[in-house]
Amino acid sequence: MQVTRQPPVRTSLQPSNHPYLSGPWTPVHEEVDVDELEIIEGAIPADIDGIYLRNTENPVHQPLGRHHPFDGDAMVHQVSISGGKASYRNRFLRTACFDAEQIAGGALWGGLMDPVGTSKRPGFGAHGGLKDTGSTDIIVHAGTALATLYQCGEAWQMDPVTLENLGKASWGPLDGVSAHPKVDEATGELMFFNYSKHAPYMHYGVVGRDGKLAHYVPIPLPGPRLPHDMAITKNWSILNDMPLYWDADLLKRDIHAARIHDGVPTRFALIPRHGQPEDIRWFEASPTYVLHWTNAYETTGPDGDEVVLEGYYQDKPMPDPIEEAGQYSHMMAYVDEHSFQSRLHRWRFNLETGETTEERLSDSIVEFGMINPDYLMKQSRYIWSTTTRPGWFLFNGYVRHDTETGEEVRFTLPEGVYASESPMVPRKGSGAEQVSETDGYLITFLIDENTGMSELAILDADDVAKGPICRARLPHKISSGVHSTWVEHSQLSADADYKRSAAAA
Repeated sequence: MQVTRQPPVRTSLQPSNHPYLSGPWTPVHEEVDVDELEIIEGAIPADIDGIYLRNTENPVHQPLGRHHPFDGDAMVHQVSISGGKASYRNRFLRTACFDAEQIAGGALWGGLMDPVGTSKRPGFGAHGGLKDTGSTDIIVHAGTALATLYQCGEAWQMDPVTLENLGKASWGPLDGVSAHPKVDEATGELMFFNYSKHAPYMHYGVVGRDGKLAHYVPIPLPGPRLPHDMAITKNWSILNDMPLYWDADLLKRDIHAARIHDGVPTRFALIPRHGQPEDIRWFEASPTYVLHWTNAYETTGPDGDEVVLEGYYQDKPMPDPIEEAGQYSHMMAYVDEHSFQSRLHRWRFNLETGETTEERLSDSIVEFGMINPDYLMKQSRYIWSTTTRPGWFLFNGYVRHDTETGEEVRFTLPEGVYASESPMVPRKGSGAEQVSETDGYLITFLIDENTGMSELAILDADDVAKGPICRARLPHKISSGVHSTWVEHSQLSADADYKRSAAAA
């Protein structure tokens, strides 16, 4: 394993016993390139050929105030797999705020839990006082990786192969881009939304495969809201208005306190992909909050055409504080799935009657799920969710859900070992060979607090209970993080061919 280290970044971060600055959340500050990872168990399947990217909230400087795990700077970790071998590299995302703090040699912005006046410079995003870190989500669109912030900063670009920073996306609108834009590989389009504290409070847009903004319209809401994710089907984009949002009276005093608003239903906005505000179809459902959707698709039911949406319904969006966590009691509860109780759920929107029907798909506490990407926007049967350590934002295992039979196949990691969000990578068939929906792999990073090391791990998606079928050592222990993505090398090649053709035209 040959390791090439990049020049060090400036850091002022001090050792801490903060629960999200220590242990598996201890930040790593070195940037490295590894030409080939050392295999320590099993073998990398020869039919895996692509890139795994994982975003991380990884603070560089000592916080100005209280620290929330969502405050950290973005560090992207990448593994490129081909021919049974894997390389690794990691880079900080050089946002404008990251660069400003590198120049200053310390933190310039407060965080999610800090009062107004903590920041030394004006903030960004829907909150209005945060650092634009790009540390939440990461996807690949038209051959370029896009990292985004949950409260709508810029869309920051990286080369998915080299992790070269490419600056902010030129198409990004004034109100920014929320985490979780969605890509339709069949058309090459990217669908996104943003939200803010000023009317109309939300916008929706489409970016073409050429990287240009093709569509951008308002989605009028009654007031400021806190959506986190969206979903797409072949013809519709699905946005939401949920009853967990900032307290209006406190917001007048610039205090951002999210509250559940009793008597307010969940509302879903279905808008045609290139539709106008007057084309929106609104559907009401039971009050909840949802962080992440797993899939959406169109079908014909007994009462007419339907749009089906699946995701993680929170039974307790305003969780009770975890009292034993002391000064961190509220923060720990709001990032703990066992506190807000997220479970797989299905919504059906009947386009003929305007009615919504709902059903619970699992009683298990789960979140951060993935499907076989070949089934995106199609009727799918299987979902791979992560489980978490109670009381913590730490992934400690997987559940493969069969949404038709209710069967669940589980794997729990050893005590002190934690995973990352894990894309499902379909196995490639040969010739007329049929490949089932479950035939493929889960790709993840493991953080082992017992050994102080991290690993690349690969699981059999059809039988996660077996645990990793391959493990490869990383050069350092990485910090826990949030979202990840997978892109095939063949997709990157197709995107490169499109760009060359477009440039020559």
